[in-house]
Amino acid sequence: MQITVTRDVFKLAQVFTISRGSRTEAQVLTVKVEKDGMTGWGECVPYARYNETLDSVKAEIEGLPEEFTREGLMDLLPAGAARNAVDCALWDLEAKAAGKPVWELAGLEAPGPEITAYTLSLDTPAKMQAQAAENAHRPLLKIKLGTADDMPRLEAVRAGAPEASIIVDANEGWSAEVYAELAPHLVRLGVELVEQPLPAGEDDALLGMERPVPVCADESCHDRSSLPKLTGKYDVVNIKLDKTGGLTEALKLRDEALAAGYQVMVGCMVGSSLAMAPATLVAQGALVTDLDGPLLLAEDRDEPLTFDAEGVHPPKAALWG
Repeated sequence: MQITVTRDVFKLAQVFTISRGSRTEAQVLTVKVEKDGMTGWGECVPYARYNETLDSVKAEIEGLPEEFTREGLMDLLPAGAARNAVDCALWDLEAKAAGKPVWELAGLEAPGPEITAYTLSLDTPAKMQAQAAENAHRPLLKIKLGTADDMPRLEAVRAGAPEASIIVDANEGWSAEVYAELAPHLVRLGVELVEQPLPAGEDDALLGMERPVPVCADESCHDRSSLPKLTGKYDVVNIKLDKTGGLTEALKLRDEALAAGYQVMVGCMVGSSLAMAPATLVAQGALVTDLDGPLLLAEDRDEPLTFDAEGVHPPKAALWG
C-alpha cells in the first residue's frame, strides 16, 4: 500500500472571519492511498486550535507503516486531521475494491440530500446585515459571533433575513456572563441553536445554567471519549471528521451520542467537496447539517458535490465513496 500526501490550496470566494481570525484561502492535505491498481482519496484540514499544522499532520501520515488496515489505523493515529484523511481514503479504496458504495459497506441506508447551513462570517453589523440579506433565500443561516458586542450583529442579521432559520456559533468567544445576558435575546430573535458559547476548558459554567436555546458542543466534543464530560452542559454534539479522526469514529460517535440522548449536528472545517463527501453519510437525519465548506470557496474539486434547493447531495463515485 502506497500513501501520498499533497498540499492543496483553494481560494475563498471572500474573506472568512471568525473570532480567532480571518483567512482568504483553505489550505488542506490530500491523501491518496494506492493498492492493487486502485486509488482511494481523502482530505483533511489541520486546525491550529488543536495544535495541528500542515507539516505536523503530513508527518503523522508519512510516519505510518507500509501495511495496516482501516480498523488498525485507530490504534496507529489519534483522533484528528491525519487519521481523518487516511481513514476516508481507505473507505474510498474499499468501496472501489468491492464495487459497492461506502454507505452500503458501512451498513447504512441509501443517503439523500440534507439541507445545510450557510455561514456568515464575523463582521460589522452593517456588513453582516448585507450578508444576511444577500443570502436570505437560504433556509438556514449560521452566524459567526464570539465577542462581547454581538447583540447589534444578531439584530442586524435577523433584520437582513427575517424568514431564515438561524443558528449561532460563538467559537468559544463568550464568557458565562455574556452568554447569560444574550440567552433571552437568542430566544427573542428566533435563534434555534447556539454552538460552543464558552471555551472548552471553562464549560463547567454551563452546569445548572438555564439553556433556553439548545447548546451544542463543538470544541468540547471530539470523539466518543468526550461524551461523559458533556453531561449536563450540552444538548447537541457537533461531529466533524477532522475531530473524530475519520468516518469510522464519526459513525460510532453519532450512534453513541444519540443513544445517550444528545441530538447531532454534523459540521466541517473550511475545505473542499472531498472533505465534505464522507460527512454527508453521517449527516443523514441530523438535527443540523453544516457542510457548506464548498459554498465558501471560489474553486473546488473537479467533481464537486451538488448543492441545490434540496440541500447538499451525497457524492458521486468520481469524487469519493
